[in-house]
Amino acid sequence: MDDTVILRFLYKTVPGRILLKLLVRPEISRLAGRFLSTRPSSLLIPFFIRKNRISLQDIEIPEGGFPSFNAFFSRKRKTPLPEGTEQHLISPCDGLLTIADIREDMIFQIKGTQFSLQSLLKSRKLSERFLGGTALIFRLTPAHYHRYCYAVKGKILRTKKIPGKLHCVRPIAIRACPVFTENAREYVLIRSASFGAVLQMEIGALLVGRIHNPGPAARGVSVFAGEEKGCFEFGGSTILLLCEKGRIALKRKLVEGKNGSAEIPVKIGEFLARKVRNCHKIT
Repeated sequence: MDDTVILRFLYKTVPGRILLKLLVRPEISRLAGRFLSTRPSSLLIPFFIRKNRISLQDIEIPEGGFPSFNAFFSRKRKTPLPEGTEQHLISPCDGLLTIADIREDMIFQIKGTQFSLQSLLKSRKLSERFLGGTALIFRLTPAHYHRYCYAVKGKILRTKKIPGKLHCVRPIAIRACPVFTENAREYVLIRSASFGAVLQMEIGALLVGRIHNPGPAARGVSVFAGEEKGCFEFGGSTILLLCEKGRIALKRKLVEGKNGSAEIPVKIGEFLARKVRNCHKIT
């Protein structure tokens, strides 16, 4: 059955919504996550590769194959990302990008979802810090590479985990409920010499039992653009970048798509913006 039909049943029918209340409970997500980490779950891998047309070129494949579906889903590339320059902000992941200006009392409209920045961050003071700035939202589909990196070079100021229900981030689900304010999420606030304060947040989705961020997460620790930050387990997921006012100059192709409805495909490590100085030279 097509997954769109399943989502329509879950979000648009009474029986589906009753079932959904069970599915979005964290313990159900953890149970599904445990199964996807077992040896029998590896039988799902060939079907998933064909369905999503996934290339295994440049992917590290363990001897004897992937031991579980989650091992495959969080697969790692052989070629590491080069360290990004201090002058550039890079894409933290493969995904579909939308960009929006952050205005006072703004209600973000992302694929039909309405939410305030304050409700997303659970902090009025932190949300006010980014007023007038830029939000970059990266949506990862199941077919995307689900490891992600830091988008800028700098020092960690703060980290926070916000528990929540796990909903799907597919557009049909987003139209039905406030997905971003319901989902479990984690963020790190980074002080960058070139970009000021940059907030990077990972947002979980249906059947993503865990967001894995095993890397440096302590205050004062230095990180660099392109350094692996973590990975998602199975499910479509989202990464959000918040930049302060007047700090970034977007690449020309991104400026043209800013505040629009179209999603822009981007690759992990791709240069997206640079510090404001010499912004007219961006190509």
